Amino acid sequence: QIIVDDDDSKVWSLYDAGPRSIRCPLIFLPPVSGTADVFFQQILALTGWGYRVIALQYPVYWDHLEFCDGFRKLLDHLHLDKVHLFGASLGGFLAQKFAEYTHKSPRVQSLILCNSFSDTSIFNQTWTANSFWLMPAFMLKKIVLGNFASGPLDPEMADGIDFMVDRLESLGQSELASRLTLNCQNSYVEPHKIRDIPVTIMDVFDQSALSTEAKEEMYKLYPNARRAHLKTGGNFPYLCRSAEVNLYIQIHLLQFHGTRYAAIDPAMVSAEELEVQKISLHSSSEQEEQ
Repeated sequence: QIIVDDDDSKVWSLYDAGPRSIRCPLIFLPPVSGTADVFFQQILALTGWGYRVIALQYPVYWDHLEFCDGFRKLLDHLHLDKVHLFGASLGGFLAQKFAEYTHKSPRVQSLILCNSFSDTSIFNQTWTANSFWLMPAFMLKKIVLGNFASGPLDPEMADGIDFMVDRLESLGQSELASRLTLNCQNSYVEPHKIRDIPVTIMDVFDQSALSTEAKEEMYKLYPNARRAHLKTGGNFPYLCRSAEVNLYIQIHLLQFHGTRYAAIDPAMVSAEELEVQKISLHSSSEQEEQ
């Protein structure tokens, strides 16, 4: 746990795993309902392959600028000049806002945006954003749970939702209220400030909290982004479709192997492995074209 602001109550919780020699790790930012440990499947797999990954839980911030400033201080504290960001839902929005915030002296080397959005007005909640801080915790939890899938689900997805419900229960009123405020406060991403950053957009074809319009908007905003489509996975594919998600993360990070922005220990990258990944990348792009 790390405090970087003058305010002692703002505590960042994080898991930092993998080789410390890596100076450009992959950082995970959770959705509204998530804590740092919702990415445990990614931490386990990716560190096993030699990547350095950091999963974060942000403290209570009430606006995007305050979050960005705190996150910049955290990176300074960790002596990280450049990072790759994987953001899920709200985490993805905050990752884009941070890339925008630091565009004059860039801190974000690349983005993976999972079930994410670029404009908070899609939730039609901008008018209530200022009243979340007044609501009791049980009401806030109800708002979040309203976006979780219901009906018959396969066992992995059901387990994933159970896990997220459990994490949601662990969040206090101010944590939840602040995240919902960040999620719904009137704001959008200015793409011209981050258009040079490599982006992978990861989304699912089955039911998730994101509307088709929100997804289309993301594609328009990042016309050159790689697309990682999962047939199924709901709101939390990193939990219930972790093998696919982890493969897409590796494919995304592959472009930085051998550079100073590699998130992997060079000793762990064999020529054969690179070849295998190139083949899988090639075949997946061919499938998309068909």
